[in-house]
Amino acid sequence: MTDSPGRDEPELNETDDSTESNDRNAPLEIDPETHSGSLYRVLSSAVVPRPIAWVSTRSVDGVDNLAPYSFFTVASVEPPVLLFAPVDGAEGLKDTPRNARESGEFVVNIVTDGLEERMNETSASLPAGESEFDHAEIDRAASSVVDAPRVADAKIAFECTLRDLLDIGGSTLVLGDVRYVHLEESVTTEGKIDVNDVDAVGRLAGSLYTRTDDRFGLERPP
Repeated sequence: MTDSPGRDEPELNETDDSTESNDRNAPLEIDPETHSGSLYRVLSSAVVPRPIAWVSTRSVDGVDNLAPYSFFTVASVEPPVLLFAPVDGAEGLKDTPRNARESGEFVVNIVTDGLEERMNETSASLPAGESEFDHAEIDRAASSVVDAPRVADAKIAFECTLRDLLDIGGSTLVLGDVRYVHLEESVTTEGKIDVNDVDAVGRLAGSLYTRTDDRFGLERPP
């Protein structure tokens, strides 16, 4: 099912000349009101690293869709709510938000080390009706409370029901209530998730990614 380009990237032909400068050392000042072109490059290069929501949905026709989105974060803890924001396609909603709207549910699979190549494969442009699970040879696992499958090899997965879809300019903000959580034993210590064992993959910009294998601690001041 077609969701590209780049899932959370703008359509082709959007320009961004914000990094152009005759003097490489000169500061760059940008006024979005007068700037010509998109600020995608600035935003995606400055707001880094971004975790990746590998979102699985099932269409009303029973086709399983799987797509990565790096415009993704936690919206609320009480109640537990996740959000991701796909950039709209030329004809409006892409497959993932449309499936979420029509089915009322989705699964957020967290991309960790070892899954990045298969995640990238699910960014391919596929004909309508073709599943990214099958295209990238990704095993499905049954979810517990929603109909959409999850990625069998994902160490962390959140089953969600749709809370809201918000139209934000050229993007659609998708908010989901977390209904069930799957945690592989390898990311837990004494029955709790251990961030030291969550080797998440983060999105930078363009074709660049990063891993969370360089950690340091800071004590929060009183």
